[in-house]
Amino acid sequence: QAQLVEFGGGLVQAGGSLRLSCVASGSFYDINAMGWYRQAPGKQRELVATITDTTSTNYADSVKGRFTISRDNAKNTVNLQMNGLKSEDTSVYYCNANVKPNSWTATRQYWGQGTQVTVSS
Repeated sequence: QAQLVEFGGGLVQAGGSLRLSCVASGSFYDINAMGWYRQAPGKQRELVATITDTTSTNYADSVKGRFTISRDNAKNTVNLQMNGLKSEDTSVYYCNANVKPNSWTATRQYWGQGTQVTVSS
């Protein structure tokens, strides 16, 4: 039983910055990888960035050098710092986490409800 809640979406001008946060709450044993995905209208959901429990990261080529993912395991939180935003970044951003509900179960993938990021040109 885990819930993911996203914060930080909003409207910014091109070249600006936003910081997204996602907090996992509820009852669970631990969290493995966490990440951010995005989906624009009429588009498939795509990976933006992921981070493992050992802080190994990977990024989509389109955001590499502009976005930075980080996490705080003690707070069960994953963040996405987005700099140099472009109109093409406009999308709904979804938090993702691979959650181990308890010590005797396998991990399951959970999703947040999404937060809108709009970049004006």
